[in-house]
Amino acid sequence: MKQFMNSKETLVTEALDGLIRTSNGRLARLDGYPHIKVVVRTDWDRSKVALVSGGGSGHEPSHAGFVGQGMLTAAVCGDVFASPSVDAVLAGILAVTGKAGCLLIVKNYTGDRLNFGLAAERARAFGLKVSMVIVDDDVALPDLPQARGVAGTLFVHKIAGAMAESGADLDSITAAARRVIGGAISIGMSLDTCTVPGSPKEDRIGGGKAELGLGIHGEAGVEQVDFSGARAAMAMVVDRLTPHLGQGDHVALLNNLGSTTPLEMSVLAEELARSALGARVKWMIGPAPLMTSLDMHGFSVSLLPVTADEVAHLAAPAAPQAWPALATLAPVATRPLPDGLAPVQPVPSAHPARRALLERCCTALIACEKDLNALDAKSGDGDTGSTLAGAARALLAALDRLPLADPTQLYRAIGMELSQTMGGSSGVLLAIFFAAAGDASAGGKDWIGALAAGLDRVMQVGGAEPGHRTMIDALAPALAALPQGVAAAAAAARKGADATAGMTRAKAGRASYLSADKLAGFNDPGAEGVARLFEDLAQG
Repeated sequence: MKQFMNSKETLVTEALDGLIRTSNGRLARLDGYPHIKVVVRTDWDRSKVALVSGGGSGHEPSHAGFVGQGMLTAAVCGDVFASPSVDAVLAGILAVTGKAGCLLIVKNYTGDRLNFGLAAERARAFGLKVSMVIVDDDVALPDLPQARGVAGTLFVHKIAGAMAESGADLDSITAAARRVIGGAISIGMSLDTCTVPGSPKEDRIGGGKAELGLGIHGEAGVEQVDFSGARAAMAMVVDRLTPHLGQGDHVALLNNLGSTTPLEMSVLAEELARSALGARVKWMIGPAPLMTSLDMHGFSVSLLPVTADEVAHLAAPAAPQAWPALATLAPVATRPLPDGLAPVQPVPSAHPARRALLERCCTALIACEKDLNALDAKSGDGDTGSTLAGAARALLAALDRLPLADPTQLYRAIGMELSQTMGGSSGVLLAIFFAAAGDASAGGKDWIGALAAGLDRVMQVGGAEPGHRTMIDALAPALAALPQGVAAAAAAARKGADATAGMTRAKAGRASYLSADKLAGFNDPGAEGVARLFEDLAQG
């Protein structure tokens, strides 16, 4: 698999140098590459308790991305998914620990426990005060003798970091960290496994499936489940977390496991707020990539029952850019539309024949959604079918409030509906089309003349003409042939749509950005949609 890296041997050291170089002077590293990879604060005051964490790389921004004021003092980084050595951990401890001591925050994996634990013993032999806590927040595998440490570790980083910054002593910070660990719970879900640099990708999660409870190193989860969307996915995660909830109000940490898009993560945030746990979650951290698993297409939810002091620590300022602010969950705020933009609702009226015609048109566009998307994927972003079908569904839902008996007002109402419900340039152009048709109808044009006037306006505003490889290549000949009947219009639309397959240079629309080899042999999806619409109407 192609990745932006030079070699797996230098991946971590080069990435850390990139992080440090862009830290505006806040970070530095110990001079021990490649075996000792330790990132430290440059502004550290040794009179305060130091916080050292780390582990295998591949979880970025954890852990080096959270080094800074208000969080970690140092991060000890291993190779991808590999624990750092004892010497590396010891180097990190010695570099930042003063008389106030040091707290090691360790995720519950054998390598981390052993290497951090032995380093702590050796540091104590140097006369340093060192405490160590083990984070075990994963509730995915209830029968596991030792639960894994996952994204709930970040609750400890932030709360302990705020306390250390304020000057708390080592015993108080350690006790607070243990309380957080006792209450933190986490579980993840993914649609795919991660890609380990230099290794073939494991393809164990089948189509239509998601894996619940998998680990941050790609370890198999508790089960594979049917995937049917964000709501059901979040419901399954919430169901597994609920038996482990603490008392009182909770903070949620919504973590992107690597390659889930911000759009998806915002949907998941909304589903968590709407879920059965929504009333218990008063604050949220994220959604954001916080403890990732390379490029895993998944998410995790961590919950923590909190006291007022812990909320204050989570909300305290922190320098690391990767740390999002603590947000209070609140109802979705709305404001009225500005004057003049609130839609004027037409007076509904009945006309069975026009209603049946609109229903027929909408049904035809919905039926060809997948085919038009597939066609658009060859030369665009694969959404023409969904755009047209979405508008058709919205129009079907609006039929009861349309002025079906008044053609002039009907054209205008359809234009207004499409301008509000249909995305992209298509929605604007079709809104212009029907608004112009309404104006022409008001001026005495019959329905064919009104539609022709709409087409003229679209060509004037949009700049496209026949031969430009757009829907106009099918719509213009169809409207010209319409006086001879719907069958003639359908034949003309089909001829026009098929002609676009030979047009290797689009002069309008998104296809105008593409080379000839991307366009040759495929009909323009907009023109194809027009042709299919008229062909459906011609069938009677």
